[in-house]
Amino acid sequence: MELSLIHKAPSLLKPISNQLIWEIKPQKKEIFLTFDDGPHPVITPWVLQQLKEYDMKATFFLVGENAQKYPKVVEQIISEGHHVGNHTFNHLNGWTSSAFKYYRNTLKCEEHFNSSLFRPPYGRITRSQHRRLSKRFKIIMWSVLSGDYNRNTDASKITEGVLNNTVPGSVIVYHDSEKAEKNLRKSLPKVLQAYKEKGMHSVAIPYQLQNSAVVRGEGLS
Repeated sequence: MELSLIHKAPSLLKPISNQLIWEIKPQKKEIFLTFDDGPHPVITPWVLQQLKEYDMKATFFLVGENAQKYPKVVEQIISEGHHVGNHTFNHLNGWTSSAFKYYRNTLKCEEHFNSSLFRPPYGRITRSQHRRLSKRFKIIMWSVLSGDYNRNTDASKITEGVLNNTVPGSVIVYHDSEKAEKNLRKSLPKVLQAYKEKGMHSVAIPYQLQNSAVVRGEGLS
């Protein structure tokens, strides 16, 4: 998926798209940077350093098996004022996993850190999985997908796509993973600098979202 902005929910998400959180109503020029698939022992600390330099906060959706391997990186994320979210233990594809397996895998991830935020890997989740998980988590999607994981996409195009589509309230996705590292390292500093120049400030997604503070998927079809 190369488009930075998702205009339509995939057909399998249509029945539940209006129950998923795609954007968050901001205060002034707030945006919500997120990073998926970590923690990584080298890449995640680099991301944290970039965020510190620009005085930005973010939310990291962590894969449980990575959190298990690198607990000190998880501690660093939290100690520096960022939030963490659940991304399943093994980065499961919801469309090829039973609801029971998916739920158990998500709970296994929860053993390594606490969060009421969840993002389905690949953005793929079924109605039955949503029914179970929504009782325990706020399910966070996105409005701007960087595409940094696509090694065939030039980093300048990624930066351009992210900046052109970011507005106050946007939930932006990057990946602190080896697959995305090359594009991430080239794009993220430029995006952070541009946000700063535009007066936009990234904050961590609140663990307890009020219904009035979110934009769900009513406009997606």
